[in-house]
Amino acid sequence: MAHNVLLYESNRIMLGTLSNVIKSAPNCNLVASYQSHTDALGQGKVFNPNLLLIDVESQDATWLITEFRKAFPSAIIICMGERWQADSASHLVQAGASGYIIKPFSAVELKDTIDTFAKGGGLETSCKVMTFFSPKGKSGKTTLIANLAMSLARKTNEPVGIIDADLQFGDMAVFFNLNPSNTIVEAARDADFLAPVSLQSFFVPVTDNVSVLCGTRNPSLIDRVAIKDFETVVNSARSLFKYLLIDVPAGFNPTSISAAEIADVTYLVAMNNDGFEKQHIRKAISLFEEDWPDVKDRLKVVFTRVEPYGAEKSSELENQLGFPMEGILPNEYMLVSKAADNGRMALDIASDSRLSDAISHLADKIIRHQVRRDTL
Repeated sequence: MAHNVLLYESNRIMLGTLSNVIKSAPNCNLVASYQSHTDALGQGKVFNPNLLLIDVESQDATWLITEFRKAFPSAIIICMGERWQADSASHLVQAGASGYIIKPFSAVELKDTIDTFAKGGGLETSCKVMTFFSPKGKSGKTTLIANLAMSLARKTNEPVGIIDADLQFGDMAVFFNLNPSNTIVEAARDADFLAPVSLQSFFVPVTDNVSVLCGTRNPSLIDRVAIKDFETVVNSARSLFKYLLIDVPAGFNPTSISAAEIADVTYLVAMNNDGFEKQHIRKAISLFEEDWPDVKDRLKVVFTRVEPYGAEKSSELENQLGFPMEGILPNEYMLVSKAADNGRMALDIASDSRLSDAISHLADKIIRHQVRRDTL
């Protein structure tokens, strides 16, 4: 599809630079360029553009996009700025914008942005962000996250993302047998200058619908990921995926607390191997209860390695905790170990196993809740 492009850029030098880029971009025809938004709004209609590139840094962005949407009701509007502002994305969407690109950009970056948003994508989707938290290590949460992401993608055919935010000892790359060229360190470094489409290149595809932002290559790099930048990455990633799963380090620390606060739902995950695990879960629940009045909506409990496995055991655990049980996973240690030996822990779990069935059941719950949320 050919795009007749109207460009509004308030900076004269940048206007010339971007005009040349648009002229060299495939399937793009620059029909008009303006340094004044008033001229663009008043004169641009005669050129019948179907794609608008709008500088949103020189005027009130929401007002500006609203005015361009009124003037060009059927055109795709892509905002331009020198850095990504995740907190204003929802306002731009409501005003009528479809996308965002960091300037200056190349012809390839422009093509990728147009391809993404011309297909109906937007700055913000109804993404469900889920953080997986454990009071202690060795809870089985990484195994759960990896296989749950695969299940969600298979069932919905929607894009699913995983962020490995266990900054010192994350092993999501091992689970999927990945060798990433970029990690969360590089994404956090460039967070303020990455629009969602650009951020996508930092995620490593596992399947057509599952992608992973891998953790640090070395534990010493933990200080390279500031909490503010981590939150920017998560908020930007909301625009890329229908479901976003975040793996965090064990215990209450700046990263896990931030991830819990920013998520729609936090899953408390613990291994059911002794009485101490239940005590740790109770303490964690009490801490979340102090801060979250809606704790039963935002906090879900999952126990792993549960035997005997079944509804009766789930009810027993629920009574012991005094808190609803979202799900239990059976003890399939040998099955998981075999997959680990093959170096494909998230891809070789037998589809007819009790573990796969339990994870599938949890995925169904998540999907039903998201469907209800989307219809509200």
